[in-house]
Amino acid sequence: MFNKVITNQTKTMVLLMLVFTAIILLFSGLVYFSIVNFSHQRFYELLKIRTATIVQIEKSKDHLDLPENYVLNSLNDEELPMEKDYVFAVPTDSNFKKISQEVHIPDYFFKNIIREGESNYNDEEFYYIGQSFRYDDKDYIAIASAKNHYVVYYLGFLKRTLITCIVLSLFFSMIFSFYLSKTLFRPILKITGKVKEISSENLHLRLESQPDNKELNELVDTFNDMLNRIETSFETQNHLIGNVSHELRTPLTSIMGEADVALSISRTADEYKETLGIILDEAEKLDKKIKALLMIAQTGFDGKIQKMDKVRIDQLLWDVIETLRRIDSRNNIYLDISMLPDNPKKLKVQGNEQLLHLAVANIISNGCKYSNFQQVKVSLGATNTDVYIIVKDNGIGIPEVEMNKIYDPFFRASNTNNYEGYGIGLPLARNIVRMHHGELIVSSHENQGTTVQMKFPNFYSTMKGEEINKNL
Repeated sequence: MFNKVITNQTKTMVLLMLVFTAIILLFSGLVYFSIVNFSHQRFYELLKIRTATIVQIEKSKDHLDLPENYVLNSLNDEELPMEKDYVFAVPTDSNFKKISQEVHIPDYFFKNIIREGESNYNDEEFYYIGQSFRYDDKDYIAIASAKNHYVVYYLGFLKRTLITCIVLSLFFSMIFSFYLSKTLFRPILKITGKVKEISSENLHLRLESQPDNKELNELVDTFNDMLNRIETSFETQNHLIGNVSHELRTPLTSIMGEADVALSISRTADEYKETLGIILDEAEKLDKKIKALLMIAQTGFDGKIQKMDKVRIDQLLWDVIETLRRIDSRNNIYLDISMLPDNPKKLKVQGNEQLLHLAVANIISNGCKYSNFQQVKVSLGATNTDVYIIVKDNGIGIPEVEMNKIYDPFFRASNTNNYEGYGIGLPLARNIVRMHHGELIVSSHENQGTTVQMKFPNFYSTMKGEEINKNL
């Protein structure tokens, strides 16, 4: 239950704070113990120099006659804080208990000096370092001791400073973590807010790309692509529902009317034949419209059910042109290949050849039909990433006020009454183009002609994009 309440933004902020805290504590500890270790080593070096000086001073004397276990020198001039210097004659039995009790230094410290020649020791406040030396065939011990004010006072100040810095660092790390988590999640929250605004009534809205954020842009592009598919499917279904009743009712009404009239009174054989001919004609129209509806529904961006393969667009165009000429010899089509690339691989796209053939054939066929079979120019070109097909005719064009309806199934422009058709070619072609991640753009002026541009990503750029997505 608690995990459900905590947002990812809060988790990120807490995680960042924990990381910053661990780093701050680690570095603070390293700084503190490094300085403590350095201060100890440095102070021992000073005491060692002082001990060596004591040894040199004692050796330089003309005569050194000390009773055993007797403190020769208990205090020299203070050169270090609270410095005390000692010189002891080593007892013949090497028993330092009496000296240890007098100067309050553990006897093992003296034994270590005798055994190793030099040793150091420290209690809570004082640091000791001793050396053994020989003079006139006798063994002596010189000890220098002092209070390390640096450890006692300065390290205490260092502790307080580090604690203060840690507290301030934690405070600022909390602010920084909050700001950073806010900054990191702001684009996501913005995208979430934008997504919440999108509904069936405004599927045309799209998410905006985020500057300098490749990962989020991948998400945005993926989501926008999904919206394209949803919008196309939604529009297709809406148009189908809106138009199917009207488009199917018309031939059905004719069929039922003719049948009713034929059955109302007795007719001659010729009259029955004429009636059956009308019924057959209307039934054929009904069949074609049902097939058209099914075709549009199947291309409503449901690309998963279609088999995709490599398709050479130039070969596809030649096949389309040949097919259209065979269907109607009046189709006058000119293929412009002046923009063909040097590398024929750039003309390959990933797609379904039958659907692409259908889309391109519909566009070129419309150009021929609505230009009264004047010449239609088809241009083919390619860049490093895309393949372009441009179909230009000099026909009747489309009225400007009706351009926003050209993708509605069964919509026909007001100036097409003298031309046969069902108004499905363009929306069908657009569905197929968008299914192939392409783009279809129509520009037209009434009585001046229409230009249709189809753009498809080439096969290699598509494969590269898919590999990048897999790696991500």
